[in-house]
Amino acid sequence: MMYRVQDGTRTATTGIELQKVTKHFAGTRTAAGYTAVRDVDLAVRPGEFMCILGPSGCGKSTLLHMMAGFERPSTGAILMDGHQIVRPGADRGVVFQNEIALFPWLNVERNVEYGLKVRGVAKQQRLQAVNDALTLVGLEQHRKKLPRELSGGMKQRVQIARVLANDPRVMLMDEPYGALDAQTRMRLQDELVDVWQRKSKTVVFVTHDVSESVYLADRVAVMTAGPAARIKSIFEVDLPRARNRTDARFVELASALTAELHHGKEHGDGNN
Repeated sequence: MMYRVQDGTRTATTGIELQKVTKHFAGTRTAAGYTAVRDVDLAVRPGEFMCILGPSGCGKSTLLHMMAGFERPSTGAILMDGHQIVRPGADRGVVFQNEIALFPWLNVERNVEYGLKVRGVAKQQRLQAVNDALTLVGLEQHRKKLPRELSGGMKQRVQIARVLANDPRVMLMDEPYGALDAQTRMRLQDELVDVWQRKSKTVVFVTHDVSESVYLADRVAVMTAGPAARIKSIFEVDLPRARNRTDARFVELASALTAELHHGKEHGDGNN
């Protein structure tokens, strides 16, 4: 049911690979510099659902932003299909933590269409992509609404639809359900698994919620606490889908991950 595998294990089909990645943020006049993550090795397989699990402040989002190309590693490299990631690209789409990423003056349809329009995609092709994405996330009846007219869960669906409309190979998700109530969160988890299975995307999903990681992931990478955080271990989630949160094997794995997280509070080497 549960297998721990070597950190940074490489395969011939690696999609995204982090090689000894360290990220140091320089100090300012009001704040000291610090090392967010140090010597991180991780291989994400094409088509898999990978969760990065760790406590707040451990550098999970920093890793995701480097995969997206928003940040560059201080040392080490991040590769996709063997090519180094140095900037954002259409092959990677990001779903952020909250609706701030949406344009409040654009309705749902225009928000989803935005990236395609910037890229110069033809109008008819844009319309088809928007229609497909909104149908997939169940928002086709809400396409003319502004973000302020939507619930929190619907706003997150708009973000997911916008990413899907651009048809990236990889979806990078930065705690997208963290601010939602438990019922909405579970419903959106189900919807996300359905979208992932239908579209065959690679998903890297950042979370600090143990149950969420077990419900969603093929594998869970557990991080130590920061600063200078690292990936301590990787757990295979050998559970059938759809998963039952009350199943004994589910609870057993969630308990093991919780214990690993508590042990992980002692971070790497403790040096900034």
